[in-house]
Amino acid sequence: MLKKLFSHTAIYGLAPQVVKLANLFVLPIITPFLTEEDYGINAIILAVTGALSVFSTLGLNIVLANSFVKSVNQFKWLWRQIYGFLICWNIVFSILITGVIYLFIPKEALENKWEIILLNVAPLVLFSSSSMLGTLYYQLSQKPMQIAIRNIIIGIVAVGLNVYFIKYKGMGYMGWFWTGTISGILMQLSYWYHLNYKLGIKPIFNFKRSTIMKQIKTCLPTIPHYYSGYLLSAFDKVIMRFYALPTADIGRYSAAQTPSRLFESGTLAANQAIGPLLLQSYKNDDRQAERKLNFTVIILTLSMTSIICLFMKELLPLLIKSEGMQDIYKMAIILVMGYNYRPMYVAANNRLFYVEKTKALLKVSTIASIISVVLNLITLYFWGVEAAVFTFLLSLMYMGYSGFFIKEFKESKGTNHYPLFWLSLTLLLTICVYFGVDLNLYIKAFLAIFLFILGLASLFINIKKHS
Repeated sequence: MLKKLFSHTAIYGLAPQVVKLANLFVLPIITPFLTEEDYGINAIILAVTGALSVFSTLGLNIVLANSFVKSVNQFKWLWRQIYGFLICWNIVFSILITGVIYLFIPKEALENKWEIILLNVAPLVLFSSSSMLGTLYYQLSQKPMQIAIRNIIIGIVAVGLNVYFIKYKGMGYMGWFWTGTISGILMQLSYWYHLNYKLGIKPIFNFKRSTIMKQIKTCLPTIPHYYSGYLLSAFDKVIMRFYALPTADIGRYSAAQTPSRLFESGTLAANQAIGPLLLQSYKNDDRQAERKLNFTVIILTLSMTSIICLFMKELLPLLIKSEGMQDIYKMAIILVMGYNYRPMYVAANNRLFYVEKTKALLKVSTIASIISVVLNLITLYFWGVEAAVFTFLLSLMYMGYSGFFIKEFKESKGTNHYPLFWLSLTLLLTICVYFGVDLNLYIKAFLAIFLFILGLASLFINIKKHS
């Protein structure tokens, strides 16, 4: 099982990391042609469209996953009905997206308003939901190469398009929108063919309304849970826009998120790999395997993020060469370390998903979202964009660890993962790297070696103890 975790994480992680690596190489090429305003416009549009993105599937991916695990030989009938429903739903959803962009588009981008709307709506209408269903199918089938190959090919195409549109065509922020649209349609198309003609999962448009409504009622409680992800990671930009903070300042904050997006993709890759393995451990009631899997992921995540953050001051200027971005490295550190919440979040909440205690997730996600929104409303008004990074960290820590303490987790006899220990360690390491980033380079090298050895020793102890 652990071998599968490492191999599947490597495959899931390799694909986006190959693309991220390519993006790292082109960042110094394209960032001289981008301004703070370009970053800000892109961030605001992504934030306001993200406000509705959670409604694109209505949470039905949970039903799809459960039906695959529990009805291996009969799941396609339900999948085809949900597929047909989602295609129809996304037409309505695209109208909602149009309205949101129209209302919130920054004044600096008004001249391209309708083009931006069209570029955001096109991937929703063309080959709708194919990418989501295809990715989920191959993830649950434990065939990560199908996902990885697509991510690598289309990701590299996207990198090339960014260079072409931004550097050679001088399109600025519009280059990002054109790249996102083209790559999104290509990804949908690649899964559409396999779903419809290789796997036989063709949409049923004459779906049973009673069946769809039953599944939606089950999944609706998960929408606020997933919406919390948006409120935690993107709604702060909407508040910045509401307070009329300069688009350039929003752009600086968005640029500081660049390293954290790299680590976010890594943690998501681990989640994709660990998900089916955790489901199997729940099914077999194998507590040792469950704890070993989750501890392995958090040890790796903490070690990698801490070491990289120690050198953020030296690394970030190599990637982002836009004017006005020289002092964002400390914001980047807090944002990166925040993503260490994810392994323990998965450890607590995957079990609640498995026992279908979806309403219990509201206790975790709703409160985390309220914390984020309230703190951002207060701190952004008084201290500006820098305050958002600390709100982000605190909210994610609550999101990651509170699930262990709710009644439903205890009633489900969830495995003890020592959450207070991991929370304390995460915060301690965050403080150390935040202040340690300004130390002498040789001292930081010594600290990095120490963290690396400590991480390896912890992995060895974890594997030996839970074997």
